[in-house]
Amino acid sequence: MHTMSGALLSLGFLAAGMTSYAQNSHNDRKFWPGNLVVSRSVYDNNPNNVKTGMILPPNCAATTGGCSAATGAPFNGSYPLVWNNVIFDASFGITSKIYLDQITPAGWLIDSLEVPNNSQHGISSKSDQLVTSFSSKSEIALNLSTDGRYLTFMGYVSPIDAIDVSNSNTPGAVDPTDPVGENAFRAVARVDEFGHFRFTETNAYSGNNGRAAILNNTDGEDFYYTSGNAGNGSNPQPAGVVLGAGTQIIDPSHQPEAEQDPGTPTPVGSFSVTELGAKADKIGKDDNYRGLTIFNNVLYYTKGSGSNGVNTVYFLDTTGKACPKGVGLPSSSATLPTTPLSFDPSNVATNGLPDNMCILAGFPSTPNKSATVITAFPFGIWFADANTLYVADEGDGDTSGTDLYTHAAAQTTAGLQKWVFNGSTWTLAYTLQNGLDLGKPYQIHGYPTGNNPGTNLPWAPATDGLRNITGRVNQDGTVTIWAITSTVSGNGDVGADPNRLVAVTDRLKNTSAKVAASERFFTLRQAGFAETLRGVSFTPGTDVAHRNW
Repeated sequence: MHTMSGALLSLGFLAAGMTSYAQNSHNDRKFWPGNLVVSRSVYDNNPNNVKTGMILPPNCAATTGGCSAATGAPFNGSYPLVWNNVIFDASFGITSKIYLDQITPAGWLIDSLEVPNNSQHGISSKSDQLVTSFSSKSEIALNLSTDGRYLTFMGYVSPIDAIDVSNSNTPGAVDPTDPVGENAFRAVARVDEFGHFRFTETNAYSGNNGRAAILNNTDGEDFYYTSGNAGNGSNPQPAGVVLGAGTQIIDPSHQPEAEQDPGTPTPVGSFSVTELGAKADKIGKDDNYRGLTIFNNVLYYTKGSGSNGVNTVYFLDTTGKACPKGVGLPSSSATLPTTPLSFDPSNVATNGLPDNMCILAGFPSTPNKSATVITAFPFGIWFADANTLYVADEGDGDTSGTDLYTHAAAQTTAGLQKWVFNGSTWTLAYTLQNGLDLGKPYQIHGYPTGNNPGTNLPWAPATDGLRNITGRVNQDGTVTIWAITSTVSGNGDVGADPNRLVAVTDRLKNTSAKVAASERFFTLRQAGFAETLRGVSFTPGTDVAHRNW
């Protein structure tokens, strides 16, 4: 099911100096310091998940958004043809199990931890559980808490095999124009080194998805920062949807899910293109974030999709002085936010939230609506030090032509971008692509061959760029970055493609593209049939020396 390149043996030195799986004697420990965790989604592959001819989205007739598929679903629930239903239902998705795979830094699988779900023995509708949406490529990013003791991620409080939950409303922020006539809480999950889970429900991200979460639990604090997107209805969006977009600060719950009653979403940040002097977008849609990290007491986010806002790297400004025109640098005296953003509840739906986020100086700042060509698609971000930032760019995902492989291979900014700070601004040093095999199709055991009848494009996936990443500074002056790949293919939804975990080692102080040309990615794992890989992080309890919160 999973493959490993023989070339990855060059990464074997990483095991030295790290606590190995076999060297610990605590038998009740689930995760071992120094290893990696990869989040994996597995589709149930049940033909009965979707009945041919059923109207999609389910219950759409009960909404003012109406039904988009007048003739019903053309494909049943069999993988991978089921994802062609997205051609007729833009909200299409099916919930699936989440696994946390513990692997060595060189890619060897140790074990897997299944996140509680209703398919397991003893899990009832009232039990704590969490799922993801199989084809939603931006979900279940993994992050360590600020003290390194917990791993955090986001999902849905739902059974597996539920349709269109990823675009459903949350119970406390219902948009009647959302054509998905269902409600489901989003939730933050935390898991410790012993494999113990705790879940916190939220009404944020109604109409869309929560994507990443970090627990701030140092210096007496105890709350989550999250990133995601909200809204699946018409304009203007209800106040609850606007409040639940983008960036949230959430108090952890100590109660079982069945006893939780989350209130109004609590945003912690917001950005609008009006900060750049541009005309206002759809309220709430500039706040459509993917990547999330903390460095030097500053929250950083990325936006890499959507027609609104700017595809770029952002930071949250707690000083109120860092970026009077929407672009700037964090203050050296910045502190992490500890309270929600203050706003006027009477005009949120019409005026949006106050702006307290900035584009990081040097990164793209042209609004998507006015850009001639959008070439930035940032996803995961990782700081090696105060002057070195790695940004994963997932590529443009263009499958509109018959030359999708050629197009993917020709991209110059997709892959791992290295940005360096010169004291006043950030500049792109180079983009690492060697070994990613952009646009080169690969085969999956059991996968169809030839062209997908739904798109008339080839089934075989090819790497298009990178999504979530993590990294470590090595003692020899290099850094190693682990990354999850994005894909292009003829699949109806490329988010359902089996993708890969890759790794590359870079010289930390190097800024020469010529020198970097000798560095290459190695494939450590490949998802199998009806699987996708989503997030990557070090294990809870890992002492990552370079982390500076």
